[in-house]
Amino acid sequence: MYRKDPDAIARLTPEQYRVTQENGTEYPGTGEHLRNFEPGLYVDIVSGEPLFVSADKFESHCGWPSFSKPVAALAELRDVSHGMVRTEVRSVHGDSHLGHVFPDGPRERGGLRYCINSAALRFVPKAAMAAEGYGDYLDQVEG
Repeated sequence: MYRKDPDAIARLTPEQYRVTQENGTEYPGTGEHLRNFEPGLYVDIVSGEPLFVSADKFESHCGWPSFSKPVAALAELRDVSHGMVRTEVRSVHGDSHLGHVFPDGPRERGGLRYCINSAALRFVPKAAMAAEGYGDYLDQVEG
């Protein structure tokens, strides 16, 4: 159902392409979804696969949208770039670079912080979720 779509890749902005296809990172504090706390679902910009719900988004003050958990499995890879060891997260079907996961999230939410590039995400407002085929996730969205 979800896949790495060549047409979607062709429609990416240069920044979206750099982040999702070339493992880039957007500058902190610049992402369009950083300050969005509207109810809805965040999906992979390439494949459309569901990634995170707004109920699991929190303000971490790190400069990127942060989530306590994904709604579906993510691929995790060891990342030793930039002189540190991190865990990269990628979408399973789209193989898009999303960001990284760290063990410094809110303890009451499981302790993880998924630090995600806005450029890898498309936001689907709650009111549009059913029409766009994401109705199965409505019960996970607040509001």
